[in-house]
Amino acid sequence: MENYIETRPWGLFEILLEESYCKVKRITIKPGHQTSYQYHVKRNEVWTVVQGKLEITLNGKKQVGTSGFAISIPALMKHGAKNIGNDDLVFIEVQHGDSFEEEDIIRLKDDYGRA
Repeated sequence: MENYIETRPWGLFEILLEESYCKVKRITIKPGHQTSYQYHVKRNEVWTVVQGKLEITLNGKKQVGTSGFAISIPALMKHGAKNIGNDDLVFIEVQHGDSFEEEDIIRLKDDYGRA
């Protein structure tokens, strides 16, 4: 079975695993691009960078991570990812909680008019 891939203005995500208890995505962000600044009500996430340079904003505070950097993002924590490197940023996102639907994204700020 092929993995599901969805294109976004900032890059793409690929669903690697989807079960009732978790969802796993490979997220690729193009250089200079970023995801929405957002939060989720029904799920927690754990991100692990596997390629590139991530600037993550958590509740307004910025951190930088490269390959091997991992961070836990609990439900309701505001967060966003930015590629601050010259190559694609790739990280693995593991979701766990009560819902893994895309509708559980509350966008607060978005460079692409989706907030």
